[in-house]
Amino acid sequence: MVATKAPEDAYTAEPFVPDRGGLPALRRAAAECRGCPLHRDATQTVFGAGSKDARVMLVGEQPGDQEDRQGKPFVGPAGRLLDRALEEAGIDPSEAYVTNAVKHFKFTRAEPRKRRIHKAPNLREMTACGPWLAAELAVVEPELIVVLGATAGKALLGSSFRVTQVRGTVLEEEIHGRPERLVPTVHPSSVLRADDREAAYRGLLSDLKVAAQALS
Repeated sequence: MVATKAPEDAYTAEPFVPDRGGLPALRRAAAECRGCPLHRDATQTVFGAGSKDARVMLVGEQPGDQEDRQGKPFVGPAGRLLDRALEEAGIDPSEAYVTNAVKHFKFTRAEPRKRRIHKAPNLREMTACGPWLAAELAVVEPELIVVLGATAGKALLGSSFRVTQVRGTVLEEEIHGRPERLVPTVHPSSVLRADDREAAYRGLLSDLKVAAQALS
């Protein structure tokens, strides 16, 4: 008998993405995604949240521990810090669409029942999840994408992306076949980990003010 491969062995979400139906259909379909092995250990798919009419889309790396448990993006400490910075920069968080390059939480554990420790997704996992991000962009059609951190940048702009080289600038690139404007910055979780948290926060805020200006 010929052994058949599981869908996740193909490392692409493409077969799971519906042709139509908007964000609700995408969210329902993403809940059943088996496009890569990350779904095996995660609690659930964490799809994007926000209005299909949002002018700005914020793209992070992947769900964290709290996001994985609650099924919503940016609901943990980094998300709260991001909301604060957006408001200070002049961007209403309630009018943004927030999502991640990878929709399942990737983690490691030192011991069973110990705290789950975030582990960065690799390029193969980011590429597998790319069709979901492409579908979100096609539906929302944002005026601007705010790229949160190196992983999101590599998922959108390629493996040579370096956030330190382009943060706080407005880029114009073709993303998934669409011309897009992007403002890269650090991921808010890096602010929480910084030795000088206040300086790191000011840097994030400065970059988001560039995004706000680009939207005005």
